[in-house]
Amino acid sequence: MKPINEEKLETRLSTMGAQAPPDMVVSHLPLAGHAISRDVPTAVVYCEGNFGRIDGKTANGLVRHSQAYRVLSVIDSRLEGRDSGQVLDNVSNGIPILQDLEAAVVREATNPDTLIYGMAPSTGKLSPADREIVLDAIALGMNIVAGLHEYLGDDPEISAAAKAADVTIRDIRKPRPSKDMRLFDGSISKVRALRIAVLGTDCAIGKRTTATVLAQALNARGVRTVLVGTGQTGLMQGARYGVAMDAVPPQFCCGELERAIVAASQEEEPDVILIEGQGSLSHPAFCTSAFILRGSQPQAVILQHAPKRAHRCDFPDMPMPEPKDEIALIEAFAETRVIGLTLNHEAMSEAEVDHEMNRFARELGIPVTDALTRPVARLTDMVLDAFPQFRPMPVVAAE
Repeated sequence: MKPINEEKLETRLSTMGAQAPPDMVVSHLPLAGHAISRDVPTAVVYCEGNFGRIDGKTANGLVRHSQAYRVLSVIDSRLEGRDSGQVLDNVSNGIPILQDLEAAVVREATNPDTLIYGMAPSTGKLSPADREIVLDAIALGMNIVAGLHEYLGDDPEISAAAKAADVTIRDIRKPRPSKDMRLFDGSISKVRALRIAVLGTDCAIGKRTTATVLAQALNARGVRTVLVGTGQTGLMQGARYGVAMDAVPPQFCCGELERAIVAASQEEEPDVILIEGQGSLSHPAFCTSAFILRGSQPQAVILQHAPKRAHRCDFPDMPMPEPKDEIALIEAFAETRVIGLTLNHEAMSEAEVDHEMNRFARELGIPVTDALTRPVARLTDMVLDAFPQFRPMPVVAAE
């Protein structure tokens, strides 16, 4: 079964690369009560053993927000029978967690359009068990979407199976051909929109989620805002502008991000452009934050931090940095300022979140909030207080 508007999609994929989202996009965000559109391709998200965990961040993001796919269910036998929204945020979203692919297909009147590989393993590759799931989905006529560093479309067995079943493989991280990439040329300086990067003190810490919530909230308050994605999950969710930064050769990273931001500026004419962060500027395993700061040249940064996280993801001997140190590094590295801190509340009670918010606000002298558990106005005010020109002008009654 092929996605809606496949002919148009294939044309876009040929010119933009596999990172381009499907055309028919209608926003849904179950936590905010938005209706889920039935006019987009349906999807089952495979996240065996990892939903709600760090390596399941792609699945976690997709059930919270997706413009490009209508998520029907999540596969994780460990959590079979539970509601995915309850697992993540203690709020039901109607997307069930099921035992296996068979259960996900049997419960639907017609086969789902797509199987999305919803994990981000540190290896960036399929396990043997995962490979069998992908092949089974192809045999059922489902398209495949994956954000691995291993491109499934280049795998002889998987690509042959997809061709025989007449289905598509979308490798999100596969960049455009190097001949079509561009170097940084300084055109970012002509972008009139305010640029804000949402960075973090670690990878898989909630930068994309905070940026998504902030983009929606600013738009709701009349501040025209566009989010530029920089990783596989945001592109799967349907980000119209962006690039999977960690799949681009270093010499082109700044230029490719600049290209996306300039395109967003020219086509949307927004007031604000939010740039999703990747990794952490201080993390020795990642260099994407440096490229994001150089390529986007943001006027401001919002920093995401997980107070209860003792060490960096996948690096048990590498302690987490303090926000004050990350802020000092960011502001020394780029001509920008950190205007607020947002918290990831993993392993924290409500009282602990309040305590840490108050503590960091005193220590850092900037506003602090949690994008998912505190009123969204606190997040938008973080931007509007720093840039009051975007606040609505008060209406003065005629005398």
